[in-house]
Order: sequence, then structure tokens, then C-alpha cells
Amino acid sequence: MHAPVLVLKDSLKRESGTKVHHANIQASKAVADIIRTTLGPRSMLKMLLDAAGGIVVTNDGNAILRELDLAHPAAKSMIELSRTQDEEVGDGTTSVIVLAGEMLHVAEAFIDKNYHPTVICRAYNKALEDAVAVLDKIAMPIDTKDRSTMLGLVKSCIGTKFTGQFGDLIADLAIDATQTVGVDIGQGLREVDIKKYIKVEKVPGGQLEDSKVLKGVMINKDVVAPGKMKRKIVNPRIILLDCPLEYKKGENQTNAELVREEDWEVLLKMEEEYIENLCMQILKFKPDLVITEKGLSDLACHYLSKAGVSAIRRVRKTDNNRIAKASGAVIVNRPDELQESDIGTGAGLFEVKKIGDEFFAFIVDCKDPKACTVLLRGASKDLLNEVERNLQDAMSVARNIIKNPKLVPGGGATELTVSATLKQKSSSVEGIEKWPYEAAAIAFEAIPRTLAQNCGVNVIRTMTSLQGKHATGENAWIGIDGNTGAIADMKERKIWDAYNVKAQTFKTAIEAACMLLRIDDIVSGIKKKQAPGGGQAPSKPKVETEADADGEQILPD
Repeated sequence: MHAPVLVLKDSLKRESGTKVHHANIQASKAVADIIRTTLGPRSMLKMLLDAAGGIVVTNDGNAILRELDLAHPAAKSMIELSRTQDEEVGDGTTSVIVLAGEMLHVAEAFIDKNYHPTVICRAYNKALEDAVAVLDKIAMPIDTKDRSTMLGLVKSCIGTKFTGQFGDLIADLAIDATQTVGVDIGQGLREVDIKKYIKVEKVPGGQLEDSKVLKGVMINKDVVAPGKMKRKIVNPRIILLDCPLEYKKGENQTNAELVREEDWEVLLKMEEEYIENLCMQILKFKPDLVITEKGLSDLACHYLSKAGVSAIRRVRKTDNNRIAKASGAVIVNRPDELQESDIGTGAGLFEVKKIGDEFFAFIVDCKDPKACTVLLRGASKDLLNEVERNLQDAMSVARNIIKNPKLVPGGGATELTVSATLKQKSSSVEGIEKWPYEAAAIAFEAIPRTLAQNCGVNVIRTMTSLQGKHATGENAWIGIDGNTGAIADMKERKIWDAYNVKAQTFKTAIEAACMLLRIDDIVSGIKKKQAPGGGQAPSKPKVETEADADGEQILPD
């Protein structure tokens, strides 16, 4: 007998083979189970306590998983899934996890039978291609100009959320906002940038019904000198600046030695004249409202208010961009470069209102705004946060439809159709891949099954009758009405999903399942590489102070 050879260090843990597969599948199923109950209109809410003791109450799949702190690596990658889904299409974050969990669950049986993971993955990928083909077949194009269809669609997306009870309200807000900022990029495509041009302002107080989409922008600022400046201007001429209206300070401490006393007055005079010049350059254009991202000195404020111009200072860059988009102004970097064309005349009204105990400046009634603010009112902060998350989802769905105006049935009908088609096709799949392919088909039923579970109806009976209806393939639109659990035609109930949300869900879920199945070895406890200088690498780089900046050690190239 040879002596055993130690290859790995003692501190390393290594698990390999089926043990890993089972662990990964268990972990992903655990993640899927956490948010399984949040799928569908009868969904439960989850309450999460974060480290700071704050509370998040939500049923948005992504928001829940974002807060969780997981130990298992496979579970972490499941969370990434819902994040991707949220960033890509904004909806379907829960379905993606449930579907991926189910895909892995059905794969477990094959791994027990010693199937090779790559075989399972191959079958899954084939199933994915066929599933997307089925989607293409049952998708129906819609007209984005048709308000009622859009409303139905966005409503069915938010129906599963907490704000479902205010269904029309949120859906209206979302559609108004996204249609306002849509930009045509040619070839009949529209690009909607939600992050940049739609600002959601949450103001506690009032009722949810008071929420509205402003035809313009609102910022959390008051005019600089409240007593002297007008707080309400009709058809304002707006100038947006990106420079301070104050005397330039020296870079670092500057010393000026003055010999005569008059020099001091000259200095002050120069400062005043400088600011006066700046203000005169601006006032040449007879603006009614000057907004700058930087500071605005008292003197400049005096000149402006004397001319009857209102000013707002220290506005956020993003807000300034939105004002520019809404009012048609151009942000100018230096006052001396102002032109008539840079002045925004698109706004119909500027006014400062007091909401709650803060002042808000509204620039509204714009002619053709390309940016807007959604004003949300609500009783409590938690409620507002949840409404904002739902609004984000609703706007994403509206954006998806504007981008790709195709619908597929909701309520689990799509998944059932895909499942039935794949089951029929599985008989024509050659060789060993047939079984995993069929299993993938069955896995798609997780979504309607979960919907049925959350409604509290008899799951087995509902599922069998649904499968029966879909197996004949006569109506692809039969699904579960999530509120009652009854089997219904989704076309009549107006329960729809956006095509690219569904496609993205399927792709993400299956690709992730394949990736997790391919893992056959987990090595943990890998030491950090040590610096070649022997001892421990320093934990953080040494910050050079000015004293040793001119020292001898010049780093080699």
C-alpha cells in the first residue's frame, strides 16, 4: 500500500458528483419556495427586516430576494436571476424563480438515474427553443394606441401586486408616464427610458387617489428668496445653467497682500462687477426663471430678484436634465454662451406649492414634454415604497409593450400551451434526451399550479381539467382566473402578459437551470493569493500623503 497523497490542503472542503447536484437543487428549491406564495393575484406579502431594523413589506419577487442574505452559492445565483429579469423586462421576477426551481426539481430524478447533466441540459435547451416557437405562434399583436387594451394588459400585470385593489389608478399612471416619454427611434420602434426621464416623487400624506402624472417636472426646492421672488409664473421663459452664479473662489488658499486701503475696495468692486456682468448676460434674455445646478450668491440673487426673475439653485443634475427635456431648454455651461434657442418656453406654468411641510417647485403644463414626474401620495412610507415598486413594474410592462407590441395569454395559459405542445413533440425526440425533454414540459406546469395553490382551489382537479383542455389544443387561451381559481378564457377576462416578459422568463429560467446542473464540484476555503514578498499582502493600499509624494520611491512601470 502506498501512503495516501495529500493534494488539497486540509482547510479546503471539496464536494463533488451527485452530492453537489442534490445540494444545488435543494438550495434552488428552497429559494423558489420562499417566493412561491407571492405569485398571482391572491398572493401573500412578505415582511423583511433588514439589518438596520427597517421594514420592507412587499411581494415583488426581486425586492424580497434582494433583501435576503444567503449562504449557499447556488441560491445566490438564483437571486441573480430575478435581478436580471427585473432589469431586463421589469416583470415576471417571481415566475422566473419558480420556473427555474421547478426545472431543477424535475432534473433531480434523472440525476438519481445517473443521467449525465449535459444530456439533461441539451434536452432543456431543445425544449426552450420549442417553447419560444410556441410563444411566437400564440402571441397576438396589439395596437399601442388603443388605451383600453393597454390598460387591460398593465392591469393584469399589477393585478398580482399589492396595489391590485387600486388597479386602474396605477395602470393609468404607468401608461401616461411611459407614453409621455416615449421617443421614436425610427422603423416603428419606440424607446422608453424609464430610469432617466420618469421621476417618481413620493410625498407622504393624502390618499393614493391623489397620485397623478404631471405634464412636466417637479423638484423638491423652493425659490432662493421666497419673499422677493414670484412663486407663480405663467408661460415662464426658463434658463438652465450648469455653473455657479457667484464669484470664483481660488483653488486653494490664496493670499493677497494689499498695501493700500483703496485696493481692498477695488477687489470688492471687481467681485461685484463680475457677478453683475454674469447677471446682465442672463437678464439680456428676459428670463422668468433661472435654475442652476450650483450655488447662487446673495448678490446675484439680489440682481435677479430686482429684475423680477425667480431663481432656484443647487438642483440635481438628473432633475435638471428632466426639466430640460420637459421645457425644451438647453442646459448652458457658461452664461456668456447663452443663445435665444437655449431658452425653454415649452412649459405652461411654474409654481411653488407647499405639500405637507415641504415646498415643491412645479414646472407643468408642458407642450410636448419628454420627461415627467409621477407624484405619489399615500398614508405611510411603507405603503408608498410598495406602490413605487408596483409602479416600476407597471411602467416596465407598458414600456415592453410599446417596444414590442405582442401579447400572450396570462393566468398560466401560456405555460400550459407550451407544456402541451412540448409533450406532443417529445415523442419525436430521438434517444435518451426524450425523457428530460418531457420533464421540462411538465415543469412548465409549475406556474399554473402555483396560481391554483395560491387561490386555494383543488389543485389536482383544476390542473387535470386544464391539461385536458390544452392537450386537444383547441384553445390556447384557457387558464386560471387568479382571483377565483375558476378555469376561464383569458381573452374574455383580459388577463394578458407581454410577449417579451414571457420569452425572457423562459430563457432566463432554463439557462440558469442548465448552469446549475452543470456544476459538479464545489471547492470552498480557497486561500487568497499571497503577495510574492512573503508576508501577508497589505489589506488596503497605503495612501500617500503630500509629505511623501516627493519621496524617492517612484513606482516602476
